[in-house]
Amino acid sequence: MDNNQNPQDGNINIELNEMVAAGVYANLALVNHSPSEFVVDFIQLMPGVQQAKVRSRIILAPLHAKRVLSALQQNITNYEQQFGEIKEVEPFVLGGNNVQA
Repeated sequence: MDNNQNPQDGNINIELNEMVAAGVYANLALVNHSPSEFVVDFIQLMPGVQQAKVRSRIILAPLHAKRVLSALQQNITNYEQQFGEIKEVEPFVLGGNNVQA
């Protein structure tokens, strides 16, 4: 998939190959940060299995992390307006200094 828009119009070309477009399943995210970056590990945790696999790691600059947060919040608001409130459950807690989602 290739989006051929003119960069001079403030648009960029974004390429999405088939393998990336297929995506990966994750049901747990761990977020860590340093002064210069945020690291988000997307993990697939299977019931009854002690071993979990990191399916993807995304490293973001702090400004981009804040923009992702804003985009996610707006999309959650839009989703809940269309489909109803997303009910929260108690988070799965692992040891360490990371934050789980």
